[in-house]
Amino acid sequence: MTQLAWRLWLPALLLALWEIAGRSAWLDPLFFPHPSRVGAAAESLIVSGEWLRVVFETMTRTMLGFALGSACGLAAGIATGLWPAARHSVEWLISALLSSPKITLLPLLILALGVGEFPKVLLVAIAAFVVVALQTADAVRQVPVSLVELGRNYGARGPSMLRWIYLPAVLPSVLSAMRIALGRALGVAVSVELVTGSGGLGHMIWRGWQAFATERVYVGVLTTALLGASLHFCATLVERRLVAWRRH
Repeated sequence: MTQLAWRLWLPALLLALWEIAGRSAWLDPLFFPHPSRVGAAAESLIVSGEWLRVVFETMTRTMLGFALGSACGLAAGIATGLWPAARHSVEWLISALLSSPKITLLPLLILALGVGEFPKVLLVAIAAFVVVALQTADAVRQVPVSLVELGRNYGARGPSMLRWIYLPAVLPSVLSAMRIALGRALGVAVSVELVTGSGGLGHMIWRGWQAFATERVYVGVLTTALLGASLHFCATLVERRLVAWRRH
């Protein structure tokens, strides 16, 4: 069996069972519309252009927040990993952000920054930031001392030490962290849209739930899942290309 078949057989089986159960009235169609009805709703949303619009809105928030959070997380992780003063000053705050539900910070951000797009993107950035910062810091602290000494023997100092020793050594961990952070960013973006009603997949899901248009709810949820899987797949491809020496 090919690799693609191994990946698709279980979802295909679940969809078939769901379709059979729905058409046999074993499931309440109001709450569990069968896949063909969900597919018809998806087709209608795609033809009308609404599906593409909400996906674009969600992905814009996701990617902007991910880019901002990952860049800041990489810098903070390197700083806290290299310098004890930075670690003692900042790492406790990063750990606190990691354990707290991100959506609870949204009212504070709106109060501080006003109603608009920036607080939403910033919350997505925070979700990506904490993952990248913590894993980068751990990776920097685990760089072998022998490798650092080797760099010093070849004259590496300051920025050159960072470029030629630390960054290549931590790159696999950083890319893995970014892959996880990308999924977190998408989840927070959809959560923000659910709460604020600011468009995107989250708002489409919420409006479908309010109107008992459960097909739209399922389309939104399945689209979010497919986007998450696609982002994970793309990030994995990038990771394999950039760290080709690492086994996968």
